[in-house]
Amino acid sequence: MKKHNFYAGPSILPQYTIDNTAKAIHEFADMGLSLMEISHRSKQFIAVVEEAQALFRELLNIPEDYSVLFLGGGASLQFAMIPFNLFNKKAAYLNTGVWSKKAIKEAKMFGEVNVVASSDDKNFSYIPRDYKIPTDVDYFHITTNNTIYGTEILEDMDSPVPLIADMSSDIFSRPIDVKKYAMIYGGAQKNLAPAGVTFVIIKNDILGKVERQIPSMLNYKTHIDKESMFNTPPVVPIFAALQTLKWLKEKGGLAVMEKLNIEKAEILYNEIDRNKMFKSNVPNPKDRSRMNVCFVMNDGFEDKEKAFIDFATAKGMIGIKGHRDAGGFRASIYNAMPIESVKAFIEVMQEFEKQA
Repeated sequence: MKKHNFYAGPSILPQYTIDNTAKAIHEFADMGLSLMEISHRSKQFIAVVEEAQALFRELLNIPEDYSVLFLGGGASLQFAMIPFNLFNKKAAYLNTGVWSKKAIKEAKMFGEVNVVASSDDKNFSYIPRDYKIPTDVDYFHITTNNTIYGTEILEDMDSPVPLIADMSSDIFSRPIDVKKYAMIYGGAQKNLAPAGVTFVIIKNDILGKVERQIPSMLNYKTHIDKESMFNTPPVVPIFAALQTLKWLKEKGGLAVMEKLNIEKAEILYNEIDRNKMFKSNVPNPKDRSRMNVCFVMNDGFEDKEKAFIDFATAKGMIGIKGHRDAGGFRASIYNAMPIESVKAFIEVMQEFEKQA
């Protein structure tokens, strides 16, 4: 039976990425050695990092005055690195879910945090819009995609202060205007690579403006100066990320990916809205994530939740159980998810409805 991988992260990867990484684990670059055992300072691996950085720049149209870094620690470490490097007097955050709250918690250790708006009042089921970005802060932080509750910011907003975005789960899912951001970062394990590498795209001139001492490992300038080689980087995930970047380029780039992602999300949300058994966690279609489709049993069918999970899993739909904080179901349909898998899931939903 074919398995359809709807896990939220670590998650589905292109078969191209899996095959090429598996091959390199056996032998890398005709060295007679595995990718897992070569020096990160070897010319062969430095070439991998350089090519990955170049493809980041090409696919996202990153200006020359930005640096592209590959670090460890996940997005969670960035929650502390960002204020360490950028927080002088005050910072502003938009609270749209669990990961935003975690970032806010870390920032509060450095001083006053202005939470400009929050969707906590309705269990993070919408994206706040009626707010004003303050001009007296060092930066404004947003989380563009809410993996747990299924909302997404789909436009590149204008900000009067440096805009920082956690794009862990929607990076490369659509074209973005990098120039509108001072920094974009994220864990790679949702839409780019296996767990272990964190990408950072940062405008160089926002650094060096805080007076505090910054530990070497937490200082962005350390990693910029050493080309992500200050310490041993996550070699295998970086190589895998390069394969995904090559795959994205071969597929036609981010405009092509966005078109496919819109189509996948549209047909799945249409089925959720049509099917009497289910309802979306996110009432407003404008707020719905293209990456993480979150939904629950409709009113009157709440007792069928476990039955549907068991039914769908038996049909090869893997990882559809919702996050423990949200309950219900979550179908993560990242770039590597083929539309055929989404259609197969819809057929399972329709079959379950007929049995009710």
